[in-house]
Amino acid sequence: MFSSLLLVLLIGAIAWAGASAGLAPLFGVALPYVAVVVFIAGMVWRMVYWAKSPVPFCIPTTGGQEQSLDFIKQNKIDCPSTTWGVVKRMFLEVFFFRSLFRNSLADVRENDPISNGPRSVYYSSKWLWCFALLFHYCFLLIFIRHFRFFIEPVPSCITFLESIDGIMQVGSPRFYWTGGLVLVALLFLLCRRIFNHRLRYLSLLNDYFPLWLLIGIVGTGLCLRYFDKTEIAEVKIFVMGLTHFAPVAATGINALFFVHLTLVSVLLIYFPFSKLVHMPGVFFSPTRNQANNSRRVRHINPWNPPKQYFTYPEYEDTYREAMAEAGLPLDKQPEKAAE
Repeated sequence: MFSSLLLVLLIGAIAWAGASAGLAPLFGVALPYVAVVVFIAGMVWRMVYWAKSPVPFCIPTTGGQEQSLDFIKQNKIDCPSTTWGVVKRMFLEVFFFRSLFRNSLADVRENDPISNGPRSVYYSSKWLWCFALLFHYCFLLIFIRHFRFFIEPVPSCITFLESIDGIMQVGSPRFYWTGGLVLVALLFLLCRRIFNHRLRYLSLLNDYFPLWLLIGIVGTGLCLRYFDKTEIAEVKIFVMGLTHFAPVAATGINALFFVHLTLVSVLLIYFPFSKLVHMPGVFFSPTRNQANNSRRVRHINPWNPPKQYFTYPEYEDTYREAMAEAGLPLDKQPEKAAE
């Protein structure tokens, strides 16, 4: 945990020192361009690799009654047997995290009054689903809001979204609720890994690093807006220059902006090669995109090309003498032994 935190702090410190030392073009121009190229190439490589990977078995994850006799009610969402059922299941999975909503926790209750001893208990756990949904949707809204830096004039839909996000105006500049809520959701996900001893035992560097990286991005973004304020007009001119491949000088922009931009660039580079790539990966997952119809439709294993089989009679014809000397039973005795 601490190694990943130190790594994020080191990245931020290098960006801060570099921007303060006059290396703003490196962290504000070269690195974002490299990050975008790596992100696009990495995502294309990932999706092509997944699309070309054979699926040897029909392995949809099931969570209900499969299609059976007519008088037995089928769970058409958690155990779909048609393409339309798979579409409905994928829609609920992508937009509402249905499988996570159905998550349950297992625990051992000591001195249980029913069993007069330890007993395993299972109960519903909706906290993870709630904060995961909160994080993803808030992050999506923040991502859409940032398009105002890339487009001129700003579309009315983005302006409307900003007004809804800051409808309960607090302070000046206006407080966007998604910024505060996404930070709360990230802190919950981090504390869950730290204070849950079972999850902490299983967590590695690549589990903590994206959380600290996202917290750093959100934290620096909040600081730029509410505390160490930067000139928004200058930032937009700078970002528009990057968008049109005509970089401009970073005048009037403080070093914290380049820390924020560097962390975003690192996230883009890290994204295709990490667990975060589950965003498009869910569409390629055979446990989600297959229909549970293996009893009606034969699933052909693409890993089984035509083979030349060696039958037992052919095997015995080839090794009959050796098998006879070893005393193994034979369907047909060697000719010499038969004479």
